[in-house]
Amino acid sequence: MLGGVPVSIRRVDLNLFRVFEAVFKHRSIVGASRELSITPSAVSHALARLRSALSDPLFIAADGAMEPTARALELAPHVQGGLGRIDDALRAKPFTPEDAVRTFRLALSDYAALTILPRLVQRLRTHAPGIDLRVFPFSRTDTVRQVDDGRLDMVVGWFTDLPERMSRALLWTDIECVIVSASHPLAGKRVSRQDLLDYPHVVVELTGSGEPADEGFLEERGVMRRVWVERLLLDTRGEDGAVIGRAAVSVPHYAAVIPMVASTDLIATLPTRYTDEAVKAGSVVRLPLPYEPVQGSLEAIWHHRNDDDRALRWVVEQARIAMGQCPKQA
Repeated sequence: MLGGVPVSIRRVDLNLFRVFEAVFKHRSIVGASRELSITPSAVSHALARLRSALSDPLFIAADGAMEPTARALELAPHVQGGLGRIDDALRAKPFTPEDAVRTFRLALSDYAALTILPRLVQRLRTHAPGIDLRVFPFSRTDTVRQVDDGRLDMVVGWFTDLPERMSRALLWTDIECVIVSASHPLAGKRVSRQDLLDYPHVVVELTGSGEPADEGFLEERGVMRRVWVERLLLDTRGEDGAVIGRAAVSVPHYAAVIPMVASTDLIATLPTRYTDEAVKAGSVVRLPLPYEPVQGSLEAIWHHRNDDDRALRWVVEQARIAMGQCPKQA
């Protein structure tokens, strides 16, 4: 039963779900027709049959695209997962890394990409040279929707609460630190929280909105993911309501932060190991924190319907091995 209306599979031509999947993927009749190598008229006719069988319009034309209805969004993961399992069964070929030919779509921040991607790619080139990766930004506000829709295989980020439909695996842990330039007035001193708030900050806000999310986390479809990488400025007002901290610069990625800190009086909060190279080079220094540092985790999450996807689970395992989170093996 979907959407409260019981539908028997015997009433529906399974080929229509191929059409549904293609329209859902491209949000376009023409795009679906190209993928399926049939005419747009044939796609429209098949879609009409499926609409009739399911008693729902499924897609509505809006702003030049075919936007899915609530029923279609509910149906999509089941269709994509079911068709994928049928394909796997028909191929009847066990997954072997050295022979696998497949492309995985991942969403990562630049920090996660810098930390995890080189080590993962090294293992893939050694053990599964036919596996390709397509990396997309973690910053999109519809990232979780893309996982639900099957457009992303995996997302790597810092998460708290996850709904039951999502699975997770720990890849990497780090703790926060505060950095300033080597010539900053606070460099080499013991500092208070107020000392840190007396200077302007550069903050990482991964969605690019420039505004801190709730406790630094963005909620999308039940998934809580951290997008504001700054704890000190989350509460920026004193008891009298006066602003006691300032985010002078907000950027949607990590890469620009250290160069800005190194050449200004800005302060930044970053993952400690991300700053190691700059600290060793002497361009920035870490300040002793006047509070207990928070430990953050980078985790891989994917849709529960893909738990039986041996290739995806193998890639996740390789990421964990590369980052030292499980015993090393070939």
